[in-house]
Amino acid sequence: MKRRRRSRLSSSDSTGAFCIENNVRHTIVKERMNNPAYYERMSALLDELIASRKARAIEYEAYLKAIASLVARVEAGRSDDTPKSLNTPGKRAVYDNLRNRAAARVPLGIAEPAVPYSATTDAEALELAIQIDAAVKTSRHDAWRGVQAREQVIKQALYGVLPDVAEVERIFLIVKAQREY
Repeated sequence: MKRRRRSRLSSSDSTGAFCIENNVRHTIVKERMNNPAYYERMSALLDELIASRKARAIEYEAYLKAIASLVARVEAGRSDDTPKSLNTPGKRAVYDNLRNRAAARVPLGIAEPAVPYSATTDAEALELAIQIDAAVKTSRHDAWRGVQAREQVIKQALYGVLPDVAEVERIFLIVKAQREY
């Protein structure tokens, strides 16, 4: 009679792991619109942990330590390498989404001049994030969300910093999701 090898995760451990993963995924999905670029990275890290657990490549104790680290990063809402001058969630969200945009930019197929605001370095993204934050704070009106005329005022201020309509629309959605504005 052959003995079955005991798996590294017992059934109660895998149920617990599933619950933890589900809770972390729920938090990532809930917060994603606040900072899409950051929470996309957190989602990818969670996917890697889940794949490792399912492949039984890591012990349960190592898995719990890794998931606890991920939970702390998700709750913090920012990376360790985030500049100190980005002291609000709104600034961090704009910065994260500008920083990674240059690599993800897809040409429109129309002969357009080179876009001068394309943040190619972290320093440029930081400067743009601070300018966008200032533009939004100086142009916004009370109760601007859902009022098209007031939203257009903010978009016009964004266009002063980012002279590209598509980019203004993309950043506006991120700004609109922030509670501080």
